[in-house]
Amino acid sequence: MHPALWISKTGLDAQQRDISVISNNLANASTVGYKKSRTIFEDLLYQNVNQPGGRSSTDTQLPNGLMLGAGTKVVATQKNFSQGNMLTTENPMDVMVQGKGFFEILQPDGTLAYTRNGQFTTNETGQMVTSGAGFQVQPAITIPPDAQSVTISQDGQVSVRIKGTADNVNVGQITISSFINPAGMEPIGQNLFTETAVSGAPVQGTPGLEGLGTLVQGALETSNVNVTEELVNLIQSQRVYEMNSKVISSVDQMLGTAIQQL
Repeated sequence: MHPALWISKTGLDAQQRDISVISNNLANASTVGYKKSRTIFEDLLYQNVNQPGGRSSTDTQLPNGLMLGAGTKVVATQKNFSQGNMLTTENPMDVMVQGKGFFEILQPDGTLAYTRNGQFTTNETGQMVTSGAGFQVQPAITIPPDAQSVTISQDGQVSVRIKGTADNVNVGQITISSFINPAGMEPIGQNLFTETAVSGAPVQGTPGLEGLGTLVQGALETSNVNVTEELVNLIQSQRVYEMNSKVISSVDQMLGTAIQQL
């Protein structure tokens, strides 16, 4: 079989995966705290027909080799953790990390997950939880049922105004965690990430200290997906897919011509 058929097949497979990544970015363009992904390609092994530097005669060497590539493949998808835009909501339970860091979320199995989505609410006991699955924010913070207002400072202190009192009462402290390699974290859905061996251990700290970002109450971080950029990437992937399809069609015509003439 003609090797160009298999080479083009690898190109089709790779571009299909690239389009899947782009479509997921576009689907999450309105997802709070979402971080876009990009596809990492690598070329496959080469068939070395003539090695560069090989002997062409007694006194000369080949200045160039003859190496035939075997195509391409997708080896990774890499998350981009650049800052998204600020969306002002004026909801006191909405919190945004301005800068570096992740909110800590307690999962039902007792392990910690991390998120940039600060859409929080309270459950039936007044605990601060995520709006989607109702997972608890860590460290645990409980809002009293008679609280008239909730204030979250830039450094994560949570205070409430109790009816009949003049001063705010401190009810907890929001801490955030950072990672040496956030791109190595594993996305598990529900706007959550988990620690992996290559992400490094989480470093917990107070917002605004030791290089960590500060908190902004009444605001959310939008997705960092640039729709225009993704559409351009989609067009490029579509054209590369079409070119690989064209190669298969051309090889098919070549083989058909050879068969007819034999």
